[in-house]
Amino acid sequence: MDILGLSTSPSSGGAYALILTEVNGMRRLPIIIGSFEAQAIALELENIKPPRPMTHDLLKNMIQGFEAKVKHVVVSDLSEGTFYSKIIVERGDELFEVDARPSDAIALSVRFGCEIYVSERILKEAGISADQEAEDKTPKSEAKKDMESINDNISKLDQLKIDLHTAIETENYEKAAKIRDQISKMKG
Repeated sequence: MDILGLSTSPSSGGAYALILTEVNGMRRLPIIIGSFEAQAIALELENIKPPRPMTHDLLKNMIQGFEAKVKHVVVSDLSEGTFYSKIIVERGDELFEVDARPSDAIALSVRFGCEIYVSERILKEAGISADQEAEDKTPKSEAKKDMESINDNISKLDQLKIDLHTAIETENYEKAAKIRDQISKMKG
């Protein structure tokens, strides 16, 4: 998978949709991530180096300090609307699998320039198929419109999860409790 881009909407409460797209295919996968992780990915994609290392830069430096590298990352599971991923670290002839949030795994993958994989099951379950004809006619400068279209397809449940995360971060626990109850009703 490649990173198509990051998208946000005014109602997202500061969260972003990270849009992955198949290298040789038509499916796309939106993953809701926090603003800090979106910033970490965007800075690296734009080759902007902050004056001091950010968290993902620190992780990269530590991994390299142990004479290892990130070989690839895999978005490996989806359970109750939450994506799970693995970072595959290579040191010599050994491979290590590290559990991670997709946003952190992808932030490291862009720093190491390694591949991003998504399981076929997840693409079937949560992927969005892009219309081939529209894709061929869409110039890269219009990618933002395409991402907004994908963002519109994010479910109400995902939006509620974003709102819950924001309410907790801003310590608005009364609102968080109400949103939690809404989520429970939708799942139940």
